[in-house]
Amino acid sequence: MADTYIQVYIQAVFAVRGRESLISSRHKDEIFKYIAGTLKENGQKLMAINGMPDHVHILFGMSGTIALSDLIKEIKASSSRLINDKKCLRGHFNWQAGFGAFSYSRSQVPRVAAYIENQERHHARRSFRDEYTTLLKRFEVEYDPKYLFEFMDNARGHS
Repeated sequence: MADTYIQVYIQAVFAVRGRESLISSRHKDEIFKYIAGTLKENGQKLMAINGMPDHVHILFGMSGTIALSDLIKEIKASSSRLINDKKCLRGHFNWQAGFGAFSYSRSQVPRVAAYIENQERHHARRSFRDEYTTLLKRFEVEYDPKYLFEFMDNARGHS
């Protein structure tokens, strides 16, 4: 669109279905590079990506070329296909339904990027559940705790 200028920085967070630890260190870089490519193909600018075996954080500069929910849906669908097609694990891989997304100013980008890049060290002291609920509270997002996390026990019953 002519004369439309957008600069929004988004941190997206989403988890593996059932919160299972399925993202192995052996495949992590390939998966993250693929997600970076999906962002680029959709006109977005990757700032940082990292995660743990059970979840991913992505910081990117968002343009107005695609709706956020459509972008995350594409990232999750295409990376699931990659993981399943390459047989990165036994069984079928899926991301958990839903995601968190939080916006930041340009001045906050270096701090948030460093936080994302240091996920391993950060999670040695803090659980993903605590991290995610802290983000929701900090950004004053109303939520119902019973819908936040899908763990292995109830995930296996879903298709």
